[in-house]
Amino acid sequence: MDLTKHVTMEIVKVWSEDGAGKVVEILADMTARDVCQLLVYKSHCVDDNAWTLVEHHPILGLERCLEDHELVVQVQASMSSDSKFLFRKNYAKYEFFRNPLNFFPEQMVAWCQESDGTIPQSQLLQNFLNSSSCPEIQGYLYMKEPGRKSWKKLYMFLRRSGLYFSNKGTSKEPRHLQLLSDLDDSNIFTIITGRKLHNAPTDFQFCIKPSKARGDCKEMKMLCAEDEQSRTCWMTAFRLLKYGIILYKSYSVPQHRKPNLSHFSTPVRSVSENSLVAMDFSGRTGRVIDNPVEAQSAALEEGQTWRKRSQRMNVLGSPSPLHPSSLSTVIHRTQVWFHGRIMREEAHKMIIQQGQVDGLFLLRDSQSNPKAFVLTMCHHQKIKHFQILPCEEDGQVFFSLDDSATKFTDLIHLVEFYQLNRGVLPCKLKHPCTAVAL
Repeated sequence: MDLTKHVTMEIVKVWSEDGAGKVVEILADMTARDVCQLLVYKSHCVDDNAWTLVEHHPILGLERCLEDHELVVQVQASMSSDSKFLFRKNYAKYEFFRNPLNFFPEQMVAWCQESDGTIPQSQLLQNFLNSSSCPEIQGYLYMKEPGRKSWKKLYMFLRRSGLYFSNKGTSKEPRHLQLLSDLDDSNIFTIITGRKLHNAPTDFQFCIKPSKARGDCKEMKMLCAEDEQSRTCWMTAFRLLKYGIILYKSYSVPQHRKPNLSHFSTPVRSVSENSLVAMDFSGRTGRVIDNPVEAQSAALEEGQTWRKRSQRMNVLGSPSPLHPSSLSTVIHRTQVWFHGRIMREEAHKMIIQQGQVDGLFLLRDSQSNPKAFVLTMCHHQKIKHFQILPCEEDGQVFFSLDDSATKFTDLIHLVEFYQLNRGVLPCKLKHPCTAVAL
């Protein structure tokens, strides 16, 4: 008698941000978190619990990050033929648990049982997670009128039972409230097309889409907030009220275990930058470094070794394969935070896509000065740019972003310094904006 359990396998295609796709065979019961771990394993990325699967609808111009617990096969079954999964980092996935007050402005939060403002701020998240309490988000939103290009400004309320709008000013009386959408059978998406397409009043658009509606625009509720903070508040509250304690469990107990890979073939790296295998030659024989954290440290150490070797050769008067000044202009190109000649708009897009948390950053070539670089970073949900200029002293090139007050021999040194010290920046550099090639 064959006692082996029958394993149902499904095919999923996932796209990376460089436009490459990878076909992955997964178990039918694998969650989004499981699939992310599998892709991390296959691509030899560092697993920092920030990786997400993104449900992307190019024709509708919508996308959302799947929750860690969602079953990928189920989500795929509800997607239209033109939609796809993207593999991307999202540092803001659980940021509201760390800094709730940044996500829920006091004037937008109310309670069904009137509390006269006596609920302490520390209780804010507990009330969202507790099914017996009735938190409520309130405020003005623009709603696109069905079948028309015009938008109507309405006072809305988001409760566990759904999103309502008042047809009489800001009245909360039940007879004045009309249900716009429930939470259970809907998902909330960011609208990624520009405001011109829908003639939106602001850039801060989002959409509530019924889970079963594949590509029918008529059933979608198009909404628009006044600013980024209020849009983030509405969208975060929607997730919390829909899933509650499940989100907290995913945040508080990250699954550091490796996924069950017994049903999968040995990972094959794609032909890209990721096809370079990290090696350790410190012993008598070389070995492949499998641990991605160790590999990242090895890459950093290798850069520092080049730097020391080059400086030593220069002191000894020996011919150096790379002069220190030329080395300083290329050494950063191996780092995950460096993105080369991308445009300012592309840098903005990457920061927004990976979650606008404080300290999210990338470095790129300057468009205006071919010898300079630009640090693009996020602080208080705003994207800021700092130019890094080269300066020469005693024949050696240095880099500085504060008019030569603080100078660095290369960009790796500069980033390391500002990861430890705020300096002239609004906050320390914390999260590198990373693109992965599958």
